[in-house]
Amino acid sequence: MTATGTNTPRERYRAQIRAEITRHAWEQIATAGASALSLNAIAKQMGMSGPALYRYFAGRDELITALVREAYRSLADTLREAAAAGADLSALAHALRDWALTDPQRYFLVYGTPVPGYHAPEDTTAISSEIMTTLLDACAALPGAAAATAFGDHLADHRDWAAGHPAPPGTLHRFLVFWTRLHGVLSLELAGHFSGMDLDPALLFRAEVEELTAPRP
Repeated sequence: MTATGTNTPRERYRAQIRAEITRHAWEQIATAGASALSLNAIAKQMGMSGPALYRYFAGRDELITALVREAYRSLADTLREAAAAGADLSALAHALRDWALTDPQRYFLVYGTPVPGYHAPEDTTAISSEIMTTLLDACAALPGAAAATAFGDHLADHRDWAAGHPAPPGTLHRFLVFWTRLHGVLSLELAGHFSGMDLDPALLFRAEVEELTAPRP
């Protein structure tokens, strides 16, 4: 019987080479950041010509897109599996931090400064929406009603980012506070901005999580 699709030797070989290219790309990013990503340098590392490598990725942007999808997928799966195992919003927050600390450059690729000249395609938002949905579900499960706010009223008509999640505006507001504050702490920690402050970033993160997830009257 003839193999088809990704089961053919040619497709398996192509997938193997693409995986090796992305591995070298992550190594480059860890060393010099995503803005310095060079397909020609990767080709040289792999003993290939530049034109040969372009048969696997049409250009830098296509390679970056593959890395962005890989990063988002990794985080989405991490949070989904934790939630399926019973993790509440607090535990999911710590799962997010653990994921970020495991590979800071992967974190910065999707949540850091945008790569100059690169624009992610629309389909990458579908994976990032999985992350939002998992966290919004956990936020909606917190005890206590979300307080009514002017920004909550604003969110009643500005909620497309929530990808159709049924959470009321007050819960969306609470989630955005959670999301932005935790990313603020994480970004500062991973960039080394706490290194001269003689404080424990893990304890700061934990204190933020406890405050953000505390029951409300």
